[in-house]
Amino acid sequence: MAKNTFWADEYVQKKKSAEEAIRQLRPGQRTFIGSYCGEPQYLVRRLYEMSHRFSDLEIVRLMALESAPLTMVVEASGGHSMNIRSFYLGSAATEDHRKNLRFITPMNLSAIPRLFKSRRMPIHAALIQVTPPDDFGWMSLGVSVDITMAAALSADLVIAQVNSRMPRVLGRSFIHVNDVDVIVEHDEDILTIPDCYPLESARRIARHVARLVDDGSTLQINLGSTSNEILKSLWDKNDLGIHTQYVTTAMMRLAARGVITNRLKGFNDGKLVASSAIGDEHLYEFINDNPGIEFHPSDYVNDPGIISRHNRMTAINATMGMDLTGQTAADALPSNQFSGVNGLTDFIGGATRAEGGKSILILLATYDRGRKSRIVPKLEDMAVVVPRGDVHYVVTEFGAVNLFGKNLQERALAMISIAHPDFRDELFFEAKAMGLLGPEHHLKQSIHGIYPLKLEETRDIDGQPVTIRASKPVDQRRIQEHYYNLEKSDIASRFFCEKTSFYSDEVENISQVDYVTDLTLVAVVGEFGFGNVIAVGEYILDHSRNMAEVAFSVNREWQGKGLGRIFIQKLAHAAQENGIAGLVAYTYPQNKKMIRLFKTLPYRHSTAFEEDLIRLECRFDELK
Repeated sequence: MAKNTFWADEYVQKKKSAEEAIRQLRPGQRTFIGSYCGEPQYLVRRLYEMSHRFSDLEIVRLMALESAPLTMVVEASGGHSMNIRSFYLGSAATEDHRKNLRFITPMNLSAIPRLFKSRRMPIHAALIQVTPPDDFGWMSLGVSVDITMAAALSADLVIAQVNSRMPRVLGRSFIHVNDVDVIVEHDEDILTIPDCYPLESARRIARHVARLVDDGSTLQINLGSTSNEILKSLWDKNDLGIHTQYVTTAMMRLAARGVITNRLKGFNDGKLVASSAIGDEHLYEFINDNPGIEFHPSDYVNDPGIISRHNRMTAINATMGMDLTGQTAADALPSNQFSGVNGLTDFIGGATRAEGGKSILILLATYDRGRKSRIVPKLEDMAVVVPRGDVHYVVTEFGAVNLFGKNLQERALAMISIAHPDFRDELFFEAKAMGLLGPEHHLKQSIHGIYPLKLEETRDIDGQPVTIRASKPVDQRRIQEHYYNLEKSDIASRFFCEKTSFYSDEVENISQVDYVTDLTLVAVVGEFGFGNVIAVGEYILDHSRNMAEVAFSVNREWQGKGLGRIFIQKLAHAAQENGIAGLVAYTYPQNKKMIRLFKTLPYRHSTAFEEDLIRLECRFDELK
């Protein structure tokens, strides 16, 4: 029977130099290296320097900054010295990583720990980095728990670099001295990642995403400059929570500001939960011994069942490309630092199952300096990572849409509307050729219109949030339903006739506008992508006079609540910004509401009779 040994004595007995530790590796072994910022740099440098001693060593890792160029060893030795198996493709230097594509093992991050623990992929050795042990012999994996914990607990040989600069992170981040075979003491700075320089397109995407994030939401968000901009755009939110793969410096700033409180998560309340940290030294100070932060392994953090237990779970992830039906490719993006299969589908599945949950996919509309569209007719040369049935919210710098519950025609119209305007004609013709759009749809100049986000706002009316915004092509059916729900007298006031049918080709002219010469505003209640249109206001430019004719319709139960005034003020402001000289409206003499509404504008107005109608007119250069 083995003699029991006090852990502190074992610690001393296990101490070795880095060279002695690396010599314990054997040819043909599968060797795991701690993930990304938690990479044991000192051990990896020694491994690189001693690589000539090995043959057929397989390096297994999640992400790596290549602090020591192991891939160069692979190339120089023709794979005889070592090979690399990676579960994550970074894109800090996209072209450099592209040539290492063959090393990628596509897997959901939640499944990788089971791969190690079950010994389907046995880990023979693990090189990890930990904090010094506490009074009970426990060492924290610090900034990298993810799949590192599973690798360390299932490895035949565990070599730990003990670094006093590693932050001690609470949660399930601890490994005991007794579970480590070799100790190498070496202090060095933990790897840090500076913020990416934000693109203007990232800022525009962030503004759209911010409108989809509700107070009290629990967030997961991937890494990169766009994600940082999204987090910056959430500074006016309240009581956000975090359950994510990676905690970042931008999240720390939101927590310091009091935006992230984790109070309303509904699960792990009061705790910011992640599996890794990627950021700067201030972030590492923030997570050190912070009782409000817990790191857990990836098979917990990325478990869709765990994810779905959170209130308003909102997963925000970047993609590389999408087709007109919603099929999605995920891979490395130059502006995104890191991307790949990894935890994307885990969080999509968990978020869409959560109460009030949302899955938001973001993508830049173009690449190759704007010469190519990321929205394509059909994904052909890119692997589908997210099937179309799992795609809900999609955001580009040109707008946001919700594809959930939409048929292929509605999806095609939605995707075209958020593509770069330079590619919409081509996408429209391809959609027609593929049978995604019916013969009633025609290409119009309005297809190039850029959605004016600045016109969008949400107001509380009688205790219900009402969103007033510009119409989108996907609103066509809802605008039809609005007209069909109008009272007969309201239809007559709006169309000056007794209409009983509102055909799609008629409504198409209202929902597909260019936002400059013709602009339609809608008031919507309900969930984004599924709300009901309760009011419509529009203007159409008379080019011969540079005057815009306005018209309104409001559902009977919403009349008298100020929607008409909101519409006419917004339409007047937009028309003036677009260089239009003034507004014109036609109405029946008995429509006192419309007459009073027009007179609320701060411009002098004129009134004239035309047959049985009154013509109201004002010019923006003639103030009262």
